Amino acid sequence: MKKSKKNIVYSTNPDFNYDFESVHNDDTLSNNEQKLKIYPDRKNRKGKTVTIITGFTGKPEDIKSLEKKLKSLCGCGGTSKNGDILLQGNFIKKVSEYFDNEGYKYKISGI
Repeated sequence: MKKSKKNIVYSTNPDFNYDFESVHNDDTLSNNEQKLKIYPDRKNRKGKTVTIITGFTGKPEDIKSLEKKLKSLCGCGGTSKNGDILLQGNFIKKVSEYFDNEGYKYKISGI
C-alpha cells in the first residue's frame, strides 16, 4: 500500500504526526470482466515482432501470474511493464485461443 502525506509539506514540531492518505490497489477483475487488447508491435524493436496484451485490471502479482502462464504456453520470453504483457514473437493465435478457453474478453487489433 502506497502512502502519501496529506496537505503538509514540512513541520518543525517534533511531536507532529503526518496524516496519511492511502492509495488502495485495484482488486483483480474476474476473467469475463477483463477487457484485454492483443496486438503485434515491431516499432523500435529492430524488426522483431512482439505480442502485446494491454488492459489487464488487477494486482501486480496476478498480472505476473498471467504473464508466466502465457510465456510457458507460447514457449517464449517476455515481461510485464506498466500493466502490459509483452511476449517475444507473434503469438496472437495461441493467446487468443487461451483467452477463449479461460473466458477472457479480448479484442485483436493491428492485424
